[in-house]
Amino acid sequence: MTKRNKIIYWTTTVLLALGMFSGGLAQIFRVKENIEGIVHLGYPIYLMSILGVWKILGVIAILLPKTPLLKEWAYAGFFFAMTGAVISHIASGDGFAHYLAPLLFAILTVLSWYFRPADRKIIFNKK
Repeated sequence: MTKRNKIIYWTTTVLLALGMFSGGLAQIFRVKENIEGIVHLGYPIYLMSILGVWKILGVIAILLPKTPLLKEWAYAGFFFAMTGAVISHIASGDGFAHYLAPLLFAILTVLSWYFRPADRKIIFNKK
């Protein structure tokens, strides 16, 4: 892995982890703005607790060494959650400013996943 790729990986991973962790905590603790946002999008409030717990667990999974299969699931979960948020905002008629953050986190997810080191990837046997 080149130094450039390592820098890209760790920068995107740390930003992704911080964003998902803080967002997960805000959802678990039902911060007022999060409640307003999820109600605006038409989702039930209890969904915040589910998403919050999964985000915290996903952060742990992508930061733990080894566990490549678990990392794949965490990256997929982050990607689905963030692209789902973008689509939900668009469907609700919200402007770009409302879905900029989830769009950026979806991009960080893809970049972190793409630039992850070999020891954090699933290796398939080539025969």
